Amino acid sequence: MNNYMIGMDIGTTSTKSVLFTEQGEVVSTSTQEYPLYTPAPDVAEQDPEQIVQAALRSVRGVMDQSGVAAEQIMFVSCSSAMHSLIAMGQDGTPLTRCITWADNRSAAWAAKLQENGLGHRIYLRTGTPIHPMSPLTKLMWLRHDEPELFQRTAKFISIKEYLFFRLFGQYVVDHSIASCTGLLNLEQLDWDAEALEVAGITPDHLSQLVPTTHIIEGMDRTWAEKMALSPSTPFVIGASDGVLSNLGVNAIEPGVVAATIGTSGAIRTVVDRPVTDPKGRTFCYALTENLWVIGGPVNNGGMLFRWVRDEFAASEVETAKRLGINSYDVLTKIAERVSPGSEGLLFHPYLSGERAPLWNPDARGSFFGLTLHHQKEHMIRSVLEGVIFNLYTVLLAMEEQIGQPTSIQATGGFARSPLWRQMMSDIFNQEVIVPESFESSCLGAVVLGLYATGRIKSLHAVSSMVGTTHKHTPIKEHASIYQELLPIFIRISRKLEEEYADIADFQRKFSAHNE
Repeated sequence: MNNYMIGMDIGTTSTKSVLFTEQGEVVSTSTQEYPLYTPAPDVAEQDPEQIVQAALRSVRGVMDQSGVAAEQIMFVSCSSAMHSLIAMGQDGTPLTRCITWADNRSAAWAAKLQENGLGHRIYLRTGTPIHPMSPLTKLMWLRHDEPELFQRTAKFISIKEYLFFRLFGQYVVDHSIASCTGLLNLEQLDWDAEALEVAGITPDHLSQLVPTTHIIEGMDRTWAEKMALSPSTPFVIGASDGVLSNLGVNAIEPGVVAATIGTSGAIRTVVDRPVTDPKGRTFCYALTENLWVIGGPVNNGGMLFRWVRDEFAASEVETAKRLGINSYDVLTKIAERVSPGSEGLLFHPYLSGERAPLWNPDARGSFFGLTLHHQKEHMIRSVLEGVIFNLYTVLLAMEEQIGQPTSIQATGGFARSPLWRQMMSDIFNQEVIVPESFESSCLGAVVLGLYATGRIKSLHAVSSMVGTTHKHTPIKEHASIYQELLPIFIRISRKLEEEYADIADFQRKFSAHNE
């Protein structure tokens, strides 16, 4: 009996596959990491073939762990990070690495597009804020700065499209990933003519548009064997990781907000029609033809905890290895020694520029308030607090459109940390609910897959799969401290706009000089 399903999430630092029962219970999980190449401050790329191999290994991993037969897998449904771009040659080989959302090389073109109002008009129709993350601005950069490569390109695709091309030999893109490109007219669910003209491409340069419920069958036997699947296993194209995370935490009712911190982070809520912001601060992406997700993304989430681990905590990592425990757990225990507010040490988490709420690729990270009294543990805690502070400022912007949320569902890798969860409740000064399953994008993918295959009649079936939750209520004394620090946090980033531009320009010149 086919009663298992696989959700795959192609992320920025890893691809994860989760094998679920039809009732939403996790059977096995496999995560395969890969590097993010950052040879210069503005560059953030990945090897697309490494990601394909990681996807194959992750599926094989859950199959091997579970012992489930290939014939018992109903489908594989796919979630993916947004805003990636790969230039493909006529022969089907990549001409570039995968240019990720974190790549800022198109910053100058994003600025030009914003100057004359054209960018804002395109945003109002496409829902993707004008920013270097957007494939629209990446295409402008390639067209003008890499014209020879641009002319040789047959297709411009995302990493999920690359995976499906490798597995099935088809160029297809779901409405959700397409709605993250800055090229899709949300009302028409078709490519936007003016955006394509600005990018210098035609629809022939892009994949075939399909619904997020689109099913593809007929996988090459070689790929099927690598994953321990049957060649006839259906693949549901799925959607982007952000919208599927909302679905996976059952945040699809009006007023329910999902707060996610994975590698990056986001605040999102579901609406029943496309909605864009007159001030251009929020995105609008497709979940299905009738459900849309609005919100704001931040560049700097869990990747900063990894940065702290790698750059500040060599001895702690070594201790964790020796004791056979998770290095992040060790760092969290160290941060717990410090009182909320890190004794007046603020961290602005803009190590890879920032999207919402600043939409400034030149923003840079900083510690503010540092004194001789502060030690490593203060810095660790202030980094965790800075990530949450920044996410809260996005929610403040969203509240202008949706009002105060009725509840907050928190998800992503950060949700494994009780300290970080409580920190969110204290800084947001609101109850935070955390589903027991942390695999929200993968769960959202399989719920969408059940809907696509007709096994359920409504996406609301997810409510019976989410399971019990952790709940955190604000600690009054902590919330009071954070409310005092928040205005200082916000004012600093506004006052440093000129300095961000100058230091980013210096870094670019320094990098170019040393190449």
